[in-house]
Amino acid sequence: MKRTSVKRILWSVLVILIIGVGYGLYYINSLLPIITGYPAKYLCSAVFVSGREQAEVEAMDLHFSFIKYTKSKVDFQDSSVTTSFLWAKSKAIYRKGFGATLLRGVSEGDLRKIKFPRYSATANQDTISWPMGNLMPKKGSATDTIKLERIAEKLMDDEGYNGHAFAFMVVHKGIPVVEAYQPQFNAQTRFLSWSMAKSFTNTLSGIMVKDGKWDINQPVNLPEWQADERKNITINNLLQMQSGLRWNEDYGNRSDVTQMLYCENDFAKFTYDQPFAFPAGSHWYYSSGSVNVVNFLMRKTIGNDNEYYNFAQSRLFTKIGMPDAVFEVDASGTQVGSSYIYATARDYARFGMLYLQDGVFNGERILPEGWVKYTTTPASDSDGKYGSLFWLNRSKYYPAAPEDMYSCNGHDGQQIFIIPSKELVVVLVGYSPKPDRVMKFNDLLGDVLSAIY
Repeated sequence: MKRTSVKRILWSVLVILIIGVGYGLYYINSLLPIITGYPAKYLCSAVFVSGREQAEVEAMDLHFSFIKYTKSKVDFQDSSVTTSFLWAKSKAIYRKGFGATLLRGVSEGDLRKIKFPRYSATANQDTISWPMGNLMPKKGSATDTIKLERIAEKLMDDEGYNGHAFAFMVVHKGIPVVEAYQPQFNAQTRFLSWSMAKSFTNTLSGIMVKDGKWDINQPVNLPEWQADERKNITINNLLQMQSGLRWNEDYGNRSDVTQMLYCENDFAKFTYDQPFAFPAGSHWYYSSGSVNVVNFLMRKTIGNDNEYYNFAQSRLFTKIGMPDAVFEVDASGTQVGSSYIYATARDYARFGMLYLQDGVFNGERILPEGWVKYTTTPASDSDGKYGSLFWLNRSKYYPAAPEDMYSCNGHDGQQIFIIPSKELVVVLVGYSPKPDRVMKFNDLLGDVLSAIY
């Protein structure tokens, strides 16, 4: 009896171990597209869009979690990056105009056949005065220039605000008053927006409204939504993060957002296929997927891909002096308005100026009247912290800044702070991951504001 009992126990332990190992392998296998896809896509953009060195990117941006154990090969012949880990590989390819795209659900050959329709030849910005170009005006007298330079030095050289900034720029009353870069970057470097791209999607949505193509308060006419409560979702609900679609935005594991960005072919379809969790407009929660649905709806409304790809270029980027910005697409061809714009620090400052000037730039109205007010009106369930794809400071999340400040926020510390009462735009891009290296934004804002008269 005793020997039989021991055998049963041993068999039970063995079965448990086999099940545990099997589940572990299954779980690891489910993570591999993310573990390999993230560095393949990130490095491909960094090298071919931003012009960075592979070793520098891997040492700074990709040195965390499982990602730091991956191996990536940069192929300059076909403009691609292939990343491997354990038994898995992921490949991202660069195409001019489209930036880098992770290969998911489409052949590389088919993707490379699609060419970006260049809007038009652009003038040399170095021969054009600010803000449309890069000929900088003299600094204004309403700032303490010496103090601002000291702030820049503390930020860039001493990492005195904790995070590692790549670039920093302050514009006061339309005039750049301080600009600083890490040695490997400069005014021509394109930096990843991460979720600051969401605010650009807000802008493009405003232009769709201005053109009379959208009524954001009417239900979205998606066939997939007509049989249930999703038929009540409006573009406004999507812009205010109150769609009601089920969504998990946790970047720390295999969540909806990481599956969308690194496993899926069509980001919008992955999102609009999600079931409803709340009545539309009733519950606020952050969702990158909702923004990609908005970009898909633009593509659907415009109805012609050449016109769609030129829409951001001709109606926004070229109009505000950032013609060389790159708006990347997913493998299905829809622009990734949740995460993937590459632009210079000056470009991001220009974008902030567009909102500071109530949607007018260089004397031309880009956004419809009232759109900035709509943008900065709190979503009903957001407790005053969120408008339409912009974050708000109504609750004084940043105590050092005025309540009228609003901002474009991106993963790892990308920021465009817009402060209307001070006629101020503050741009910060770089790598400031949580929790040990999160940027002390409140301290930085307080110091900048103390140098503004």
